[in-house]
Amino acid sequence: MSCLIMGIVNVTPDSFSDGGRYLDADAAIAQGLLLLSQGADLLDVGGESTRPGSERVPVEVEQERVLPVIAALAAAGATVSVDTMNAATAGAAVAAGARIVNDVSGGLADPDMLPAVAATDADIALGHWRGHSSDMYARAEYGDVVREVSAELAGRVEAAAAAGIAPSRLILDPGIGFGKRGAQNWEVLRALPQLTGIGSRVLVGASRKRFLGDLLGGDAAVERRDLATAVTSALAAREGAWAVRVHDVVSTRDALLVEAAWRKGHA
Repeated sequence: MSCLIMGIVNVTPDSFSDGGRYLDADAAIAQGLLLLSQGADLLDVGGESTRPGSERVPVEVEQERVLPVIAALAAAGATVSVDTMNAATAGAAVAAGARIVNDVSGGLADPDMLPAVAATDADIALGHWRGHSSDMYARAEYGDVVREVSAELAGRVEAAAAAGIAPSRLILDPGIGFGKRGAQNWEVLRALPQLTGIGSRVLVGASRKRFLGDLLGGDAAVERRDLATAVTSALAAREGAWAVRVHDVVSTRDALLVEAAWRKGHA
């Protein structure tokens, strides 16, 4: 497989899919190790939910949640990403062993984020973002969603360069589900080749999100969205995604194996 799998470890009480399940550090570490054993290439550890309607948590609480988990997983040999919008947490996480900072706000939520990451040797994933989760859909107004998302991501690339972050350290995330309503997410996914053409690695995070639930009938339990997530992951890989961020590693790994065999003509 050429597309990497980023396994999600939510150390939160209120994430939409598995909130509270891994709030205890030992449980979160065990889940990360399980995802690694199932085939995850990277682990994304987050201590603040970004589900629609969620509220911010104090940075001290976020760090208490994620730093022990990051340190333990990095010590176990995992390539760890920290899912944070706080520059202070990003710096502390890198010191604890994280190799990637995954900022869904693209460095917009905290003006110190890009300089803080520039001072490290970590890579950074910059998400397309138009505002915090508490009212993200209020900004889901686009004339041409693909053109605007592409232009706004290109702007974040320029901001990263101005902060001293080399292009080789950048990962772009089109922000599926962030400030985008159902159909807009599908438009962005269909245009992935245009986004990969910007020149940076592209991370796709569609796992179990609402637009997949809507496709399946609205009331579908989040776990029932794993098959749709795996299919979306395989299609994203076909269109050039560098990595996919998922809750269920097993189904996505299977889907990516099929996609890779199909593309190459052999297993």
